[in-house]
Amino acid sequence: MIARRAAERAAAAVAEEKPREPQEEDSLPPLGGSYGGPLRHRLDALHELVGLSRTRVESEALAEAGRVLDEAAARQRLSSRHTVIALAGATGSGKSTLFNALAGVPVSETGLRRPTTSAPIALSWSEGAAGLLDRLAVPSRLRRRPLAGGAGDTELQGLVLVDLPDHDSAVTAHRDQVDRVLGLVDAVIWVVDPEKYADAALHERYLRPLAGHAEVTFVVLNQIDRLGTEAADLVLDDLRRLLDEDGVALGEHGEPGATVLAVSALTGEGVPELRELVARFVQERTAPERRIAADVDAAAARLRQAYVADGRAGLDERARDAFTDRLAVAVGAQAAGEAAERVWRRGAIRACGTPWLRLYRWYERLRAHGSTDPHLALPAEDELTARQRVEQAVRIVADEASRGLPVPWAQAVREAAARGAAGLPEALDELTVSIGDPAARPPRPAWWPAAVLAQAVMTLLQIFGALWLVAQIVGVVEPGLLPPVLVMLGGIIGGPLVEWACESAVKGPARRYGQEAERRLREATAACGRARVLDPVAAELMRYREVREQYATVVGSRPSAAARVVGGSRMGTTRLGATRTGVRGR
Repeated sequence: MIARRAAERAAAAVAEEKPREPQEEDSLPPLGGSYGGPLRHRLDALHELVGLSRTRVESEALAEAGRVLDEAAARQRLSSRHTVIALAGATGSGKSTLFNALAGVPVSETGLRRPTTSAPIALSWSEGAAGLLDRLAVPSRLRRRPLAGGAGDTELQGLVLVDLPDHDSAVTAHRDQVDRVLGLVDAVIWVVDPEKYADAALHERYLRPLAGHAEVTFVVLNQIDRLGTEAADLVLDDLRRLLDEDGVALGEHGEPGATVLAVSALTGEGVPELRELVARFVQERTAPERRIAADVDAAAARLRQAYVADGRAGLDERARDAFTDRLAVAVGAQAAGEAAERVWRRGAIRACGTPWLRLYRWYERLRAHGSTDPHLALPAEDELTARQRVEQAVRIVADEASRGLPVPWAQAVREAAARGAAGLPEALDELTVSIGDPAARPPRPAWWPAAVLAQAVMTLLQIFGALWLVAQIVGVVEPGLLPPVLVMLGGIIGGPLVEWACESAVKGPARRYGQEAERRLREATAACGRARVLDPVAAELMRYREVREQYATVVGSRPSAAARVVGGSRMGTTRLGATRTGVRGR
């Protein structure tokens, strides 16, 4: 009974301990965890940016942004508990030896034959990384697990270390594999040696283009056992100088950036420090998000020319009013208003003027023009001039709206304006016909009949006085010169006085009538120009503002972006990393 109870207690203790392991595992981020915080907003903004720009920006410029989105989605579906770090280097840099030193067992083949590593070899410290390795296209036969001190090394749990072929291999397929895997891993450890650390192929092909990925970059100077203490320090200083010239931000003074340190994979010097840095990096579990954020930064930098304007883009009220004024000049709004004013005044003079003066003016007009038709046909030259003025107005407003815009959006604005200008002259002609000629039938004020009646009375007085005088001459009426002469003089003087009074009274209404006619034509012309030109241009400018806001969200503001210096001075004067003499000031 005692033995049975002891066995039951032992079984219960084991049962209590077993669920604890999944609880610890459950506390880790789930498989395929989602991006959160600013990165999620930046990816969404990049997706919207690509969608809004497909018809405006060249597809080649958007291809890299689309690739970043695809890779971010593919990485999100895979394990977020693992950090994939690639070990890259040149031929003879001791990359495979360092790989074995980190693993604790000989996993990758080393030797004098070059190239030694012909395919990526993966070493995983925990289960669940099969999807990540499938994405990297690492064959099953080249997937390893640490045999001694690896599975039990809790600090490296979640690490997937990939040994890559030499990036300067003479075999093209090897270089292609390096380029492919470097675009998929979460971080990279560049292994350089004292002889080839300044190789132009490394700096120009990899370090300089990937300067924005400094947060997920380690640069390890290997084989320091071949150098003395002072020589190792000098080489490490020169390596930092080259990285600074490449634009790679160095992680010094607590700032985010690349980690630079010196090791000897053969003797083990500096390897524990490297393992500690890698372990701390893996346990943070932020490498995938850092890598995607750096990819988004690189895509945004390549798209900058397509979205960032030199100045403030858009149309202000001054430009809109100037465009309306040019269209009004093209359709002759001011001339139409002046003509309406003249017709109003002429009508008043005709209606209220003396018949003898009207007869004289008709004769003068007949002799001067040879025709009594006041509506003469518009010369062909004037029609061509009006069309050219409309086209010029559209070109000017398109240039003002596109000034300072990036090339794709400036071209889109000009195309929108050109499409509207295609039928604008004809639309303005139809608009002018539909409004009608304000000078054709001007309205008459209420006092015109009284003025016409007064002028008719003056004319009758002249006729009556003349007939009275003739009757006296022929003897029909008793002679008396003064009365008929006074009647005739009253008619002769009163007629011009009535005409002058009407002409003075009609100036104000005629001016207002002309201004109203000009205003109607100007407003109708402005509405037509706005609907055909300004609204499409404003729509393109609004679309640019939308993509510009999305681009600003894509760019975001990250500490790494603020700390990154391209071709500038050194980031600091204190070393970070293990050297033969430890961490010391420069």
